[in-house]
Order: sequence, then C-alpha cells, then structure tokens
Amino acid sequence: MAEHPAYPVGLRLSGRRVVVLGGGSVAQRRLPALIAAGADVHLVSPSATPSVEAMADGGEITWHRRPYAAGDLTDAWYALIATSDDAANTAASAEGEAHRVWCVRSDDAAAATAWTPATGHSDGVTVAVLGDSPDPRRTAAIRDTVVEGLRDGTLVAPHHRPQAASVALVGGGPGDPDLITVRGRRLLAQADVVIADRLGPRDLLNELPPHVEVIDAAKIPYGRFMAQEAINNALIEHAKAGKAVVRLKGGDPFVFGRGMEEAQALAEAGISCTVVPGISSSISVPGAAGIPVTHRGVAHEFTVVSGHVAPDDERSLVDWAALARLRGTLVVLMGVDKIGKIAEALIAHGRAPETPLALVQEGTTATQRRVDATLATVAETVVAEDVRPPAVIVIGEVVGVGVPHTPQA
Repeated sequence: MAEHPAYPVGLRLSGRRVVVLGGGSVAQRRLPALIAAGADVHLVSPSATPSVEAMADGGEITWHRRPYAAGDLTDAWYALIATSDDAANTAASAEGEAHRVWCVRSDDAAAATAWTPATGHSDGVTVAVLGDSPDPRRTAAIRDTVVEGLRDGTLVAPHHRPQAASVALVGGGPGDPDLITVRGRRLLAQADVVIADRLGPRDLLNELPPHVEVIDAAKIPYGRFMAQEAINNALIEHAKAGKAVVRLKGGDPFVFGRGMEEAQALAEAGISCTVVPGISSSISVPGAAGIPVTHRGVAHEFTVVSGHVAPDDERSLVDWAALARLRGTLVVLMGVDKIGKIAEALIAHGRAPETPLALVQEGTTATQRRVDATLATVAETVVAEDVRPPAVIVIGEVVGVGVPHTPQA
C-alpha cells in the first residue's frame, strides 16, 4: 500500500446505508459529517457516548445496542470500524472486503480499504486532505491552513460570480481588525468595491489588493442628496455595474448603523443584499475595558441607547425617565458630547448621582483608554480628560466589578 497513494474521491451517501461499529469518541467525531451527508447511518455498539446517544435519541441515526455480528455490513455502501475489540474490527474488515464495502479502520489504517481525509468547509467548498501515508497530524495541519486562508481572505481563489447584482453589508466590529467575523473578512477579500465607514476596522483596508476601489463613505460627494442617500446610490450604481460590493460598517450593521436603510434602498432597486452581523461595540468595548455589561448579583439586564441627541431634544425617541428607573446597566453610544445632559436627566428621574460610570474611548484598538467617573462628575470629567468620540459609555454598578484590561497587541 505504501507504494501507491490513496485515490481521492467524494462519496455521495445520501439515503445509502452506512454502518458505524463502535459508539466512542471516534464515532462522535465522524457521525455529524455522515449525518450531514444524508446517509442512512446504522450504529452497532453496546454503548455510546452521551453525544452519540443524543443523535440516536433525536432520530439522526439508528442504534443497534449490541456488539458487532457477522452480516452487519450487508448492503452497506461504507463502514467506519471503530470498536475497542481487535477481533471484531478484523472480522468486520474481512466482511467488508468480501462484500466490497469500503471500510475505514480507526485502529489500523494500513489494514483499511479507505482513509478518512482531514476535511473543512468554507464558502460552499469542502477541502479534503489526504497524505500518501496516514499521518493525521500533518493532513489536519494542511487542512487548517487552507481553510483558514479561505475564510480570512489571505488565500483567494478565482470563482464564478452570479450575474445578478448584489451587495454585502458587513459589520466590521468595534475597531480591532481581528474582531471582524470570518465571513466578513472573506467577503472583503472578494470585493471589487468597498464603501467604508470611518469607524470600521481601517487596518483591513490596507490589506486589500490594489485593484479594489475603496470609497470613504464620509467623503462621498453629496450633490443634491443627503449623505445617506449618496451612500445608497453608490451601493446601487456599483452593484449594477457588475461589481462585488462590500459596505464595511463599524460594529453591527443594524445597531445604530443605518444598515436597514441601505438594505431597503437596495431592495427597492432590485438588488439582493447579504447581511453579515458584526460584534457590537455596545458589549465588546466594555468587555475589552474589563467591564461586564451583566454580572451575577449586580445586573440582570443591560440597555443600549443612542446618545446622539440630548434628552431635551424634541427628536429624542428615548424614554430617559424609564431608563432612570432601571437597576441594570445602561450603555450609551454616540453620547460623549451629550453625556452631561444625559446624566442630568437620569439623576432628575431618580438615578443616584454616585452611580459609577466609565467612558471607553477607541475601544479594542491600540489607543484604547478608560476614564471613570460618576453621573454627578461625568460632565466635568469629560472636559478635564479631553474624552473624544468614538467612546462607549457604561453606566451602572458593573463598572465597579470589572478588571482593568488593555487590548493585546
């Protein structure tokens, strides 16, 4: 066998009988893929791990609670032999050979007629790696390298794009480029045009290939349109031109990000839209600063509000009186220049002046800093410490239970 490499092939097992001998950890690892392939899986084993038992209880597999017996591989297309009984494994392997059933053996790969490749999935592609000899550590390492490259965009393979215009609204996370989702990073690597917010992960833009057109959303010429209308038009125009367009936004597209406005504009133009959620700064930035937005015995809820208009502004949609009565954590976004009036409103409606408060400026980035205050002192503290946007404001007792933390380089 060492003189000839294994022949790679993809098995289409949907609706076909597959026999798994042994209900231990090997079966626990392999069964999900067989189930996902639609195989008619029959497990033969007197016992099973709790996870395997749950698959049987859920009707995903058929469990025959007994040891292997001659004839178990009859009519099977594929078999996984993974019992702790050497004699049973040998006998089952011989039965598979006699009935021309491809058999994988977890105890003796050299005696098997099939090997299981190290597999991974990315964007509708299955990556399977086989070595010329069974070396699971090396094949797994190669698999991981390829899949990670496909997922994070460092390994880009040409692909046929659909002819229909489409746009991806990608949440870039709170600022640290490592905190964008795997899917978001992959779509960035495939983009022809990226329309980026000021608060998106800017470092990722430097990694894009030279042919990618990067448009600063804050600098799109307004013409006769308002800013958001200009952004909507840019998305539509580039998508209709056949470009792969990514709208890179800070945080999550639907958390004070006007993502729905853009999705609606695209829908009205007949353009499909993919939404890639992002890590919201409302929870990630406090966490990066060592502040939990909830904590057992301290806060059972947290509320996220926009502070871009003051409580006394007629445009405000926030019920500050109701918020003041809550006992949990209050997270304010876009509220640095209005925090004085916000604090006054909360105190006026019953929140204690000594309530602790933290302002986390440029959270998750190398320039992150945390400034602590109280509702009573925050207005003067912001001025004295020169706190500037972007900053997340956390109000509540959780500020006092956190552990100071700075982001890793």
